[in-house]
Amino acid sequence: MKGKRVLGLWRAFALRYILMPLVFGAAMANPAAADGIRQASRDGVRMVYFEPFGAHLVDYATRCLLDALAADQRLLGYRPEGEIPVLLRDFADRGNATTILGAPRNRIFFDIAPPSLAFETFSPAERMFTIMNHELVHVAMGDRPNSTDLRYRRLFSGKVAPTAEHPESILYYYLTNPRGTSPRWYMEGAAVFLETWMAGGLGRAQGGYDEMVFRSMVRDGAEFFTPLSLESKGSDVDFQAGANAYLYGTRFLSYLALQYGPEKLLDWWRRDEGTERYYATEFRRVYGRSIDTAWREWIDWERDFQRANLSAVRAYPTTEARDIAKEGLGAMSRAHVSADGRELYAAVRYPGRVPAVIAMDLATGSVRELAEVTGAVPLRVSSLAYDPSGKGTLFYTTDNQNFRHLNALDLGTGQSRQLLASARIGDLAFDRSDRSLWGLRYNNGYVILVNVPYPYTSWKQVHVFPYAESVFDLDVSRDGKMLSFSVAGPGLQPGDPQRMTVRVVERARLLAGDATPLREFDSGTAVPESFVFSPDGRYLYGSSFYTGVSNIFRFEIATGGIEAMSNAEIGFFRPVPVGDERLLAFRFTAQGFVPAELPLRTYPDVSAIRFLGERIASEHPVVQSWAMPSPPVVSVNPAKDAHGEYKPLKELALEAAYPVIEGYKDAIAPGFHVRLSDPIGFDAVNFTLGYSPDNSLPVKERTHLAADLRHGMWRAALKWNAGDFYDLAGPTKRAREGYSLRLDYDRPVVYMPPRTLNLVGSLAWYGGLDALPEFQNIAAPDKLLSASLGFRSRNPRSSVGSVDEEQGSLWSLQARLNAASGEVVPGVVGQWDVGQQLPWRHASVWWRNAAAVSWGARDNPIAGNYLGGFGNNYLDNGEVKRYRASYAMPGFALNSLGGKSYVKTMVELNLPPLRFESLGKAAFFANYLRPAVFAGAVATDPADSRYRELGYNLGAQLDLQMSVAHRLPMTLSFGVARGFKGGGAGETEWMVSLKVL
Repeated sequence: MKGKRVLGLWRAFALRYILMPLVFGAAMANPAAADGIRQASRDGVRMVYFEPFGAHLVDYATRCLLDALAADQRLLGYRPEGEIPVLLRDFADRGNATTILGAPRNRIFFDIAPPSLAFETFSPAERMFTIMNHELVHVAMGDRPNSTDLRYRRLFSGKVAPTAEHPESILYYYLTNPRGTSPRWYMEGAAVFLETWMAGGLGRAQGGYDEMVFRSMVRDGAEFFTPLSLESKGSDVDFQAGANAYLYGTRFLSYLALQYGPEKLLDWWRRDEGTERYYATEFRRVYGRSIDTAWREWIDWERDFQRANLSAVRAYPTTEARDIAKEGLGAMSRAHVSADGRELYAAVRYPGRVPAVIAMDLATGSVRELAEVTGAVPLRVSSLAYDPSGKGTLFYTTDNQNFRHLNALDLGTGQSRQLLASARIGDLAFDRSDRSLWGLRYNNGYVILVNVPYPYTSWKQVHVFPYAESVFDLDVSRDGKMLSFSVAGPGLQPGDPQRMTVRVVERARLLAGDATPLREFDSGTAVPESFVFSPDGRYLYGSSFYTGVSNIFRFEIATGGIEAMSNAEIGFFRPVPVGDERLLAFRFTAQGFVPAELPLRTYPDVSAIRFLGERIASEHPVVQSWAMPSPPVVSVNPAKDAHGEYKPLKELALEAAYPVIEGYKDAIAPGFHVRLSDPIGFDAVNFTLGYSPDNSLPVKERTHLAADLRHGMWRAALKWNAGDFYDLAGPTKRAREGYSLRLDYDRPVVYMPPRTLNLVGSLAWYGGLDALPEFQNIAAPDKLLSASLGFRSRNPRSSVGSVDEEQGSLWSLQARLNAASGEVVPGVVGQWDVGQQLPWRHASVWWRNAAAVSWGARDNPIAGNYLGGFGNNYLDNGEVKRYRASYAMPGFALNSLGGKSYVKTMVELNLPPLRFESLGKAAFFANYLRPAVFAGAVATDPADSRYRELGYNLGAQLDLQMSVAHRLPMTLSFGVARGFKGGGAGETEWMVSLKVL
């Protein structure tokens, strides 16, 4: 009776203080259900935004998207089957967009902050117009069906997205959305190519950066990636990382347009009747040759083309620079020279090392790391400013992909401290006149000039630039009287291309509210890059692709005169004038930027090069007819109240329905899976119903049901004898007899990637179980109530080209309550991992620890904690390195080690991966082989000598990363571990597992 009263009290407590608050608070906690989510639909475009952020852009964004859609209908024959939903969001300090390629729905996620124009890697055309053009090409190419695709879409009630839970979906994905399986270079290259010509020739298909990259490769005799090596390795290993897909894709497609005409490109991209499902087969049909053959022809042509450009540059004397660094340092921020002129300070991001602020000895080129930069961006890395007073202070930004933090590094002590969290301030410049910082802050799509007065505890808004102006590269003269910045703004007349200028303003007038330029330098359509004041304030030094090659230019502020300070073969960037006699700049190489010293002289004659895009426009003028002028006026009118509230649960609609196969107690269970979601993807419902025709199963266990609802931060799941596909292939069984009702909660408390902290909780009720939910070899009570509440923290970091987390810390701590058979058992479980990068590239060592304790009767199974085994199935969809889990202990049978408490520790060495360039075929290839070794120890019931048991293990795992259909990852793992224990219960365990997606 006592036990029943305790259980009754526990149920009452759980109902009143856990279940009801969770259910009642679900709608309030879900941001997608809040009143701030609004929507507006017009002509097949649905804009969703977080009021008030993005409200002023809804009408303009819709107009840009509709214009882009009209162009894609004309060029690609694309007509969407339903609405195109777009989410406008202001969650990042770097403008960008992401498109879901066709399945399950066409979705565009648009970050409204200004994009980076660094090195002209983004089109100088108006940003909303350009990004919408780019993303709609992805939608049109990935979504447009012919009659065969439509039949499969009707069969499966929509486009099927591949999911690891049901690997059959991979086949259905290819049948319903075949062009979505194309490689990234194909998709990005096509989008950049069309985006450029839709903008009248403004873009990377006719840009200086792409010409520079291939010109440097030809001059240095570098090897070109093949289509296979580009996908398997090239998009990951160098400092440009994923940008190589844009580079190679755009260049190869531009070559095809020049040689065979742009119309043939459109024929290849369109999914018309009679076209081939697979992009490479369709290429052979259109061009009469394989992609590999055409690619080799392009490389031969490219070498000849760039040799001609190099000859043109050498028609006049070229700049002889003295390299300071011994090798390329990857991407680099703005640099500063120390007060004594001996060191160069910069933030760098290069393969194999975690991004960092460095000091480089200008005499020897040696580098020492000063502070880690978390959240570095690909080319600019971080914003950096320098205060030379005293021992010196470097100001730098972290979490640059999101809401930037402002930090200060004391060069005397080597200590860093955070000054302002999530201030969103970058493009830092130090004002020596009052020790304040100037910066550019992003908010709601606008650029805001701010001042951060000493001691840097707050910031003041000085000027808000119009939305149509993207402002960057801020600097302050040494006397503090002038500020300069580059501006990408609207043309002088409606419909004109974006106008690129460098403005000089007087500080005093600016503080008085007058932003009228003292001097303005027009750069045409070439982006003016990193202009900074000379020490005497007479000049501005910067770089520009004005002649097609990035050279250093000097603007004289008083007269407006412009002089070239270099004639580069490849390109110079980010000049640093030192005194009146020295000029430092960054020289571009295939390995990244190399700091170099240039002679301080002017060049009266600077050669221009010829662009591939220029030849296309000249020899195939049809591309000029593709131009669709950007809207003459950038409209930022507030959205109307009639736009309405967006409620994801009310917007749920059928996404797809298809047959599946699952496993249940070694029996096969055919079934059917149905998925619903809202247009943006905030909420989703999954429903799976199966049946096992196995006569060895009791009748009550032959029907299998699983349903779950994901609503914002909440997830509810209902199961009845639920099956699992991966129970068909391996020793780990996740299917359970009986029923369960579970509610999970996962709320971000801190979200500053890579640093996150989440509040996590769950409440579950089980009945009729044959084994504990988490431990398949431990018998379960007939009824079980389980609850948990705790925190999960992550702060991992890695370098360019990494295949795993290389340093940082991870921890979790949860309180648990289990109740069954009249007994309530509380417990606590925690995990703490810390890792450090090793001196050689992509190698790291991690120390992983876990501990748990529970209270209750020793013979009660719900009071135990159980460990053992790798835990991987032969086919799997869980974590690849399952040996890291708190419950894993390779070398011992599953759940064989147990006690009311345990303490576990493990040391793991991750060795550099072996990269493959050409292992496989285009649609199925290997990326890399990743080795790791580990050694661990566990003590169960460590505080009680009567029950204490010790176990040790030593093991290794090899992970072969592969890609199927270009975009779908698979990992084949091989593991072995030997367990050691005083009682002899250890064993040699072998593991083979293929992880799906």
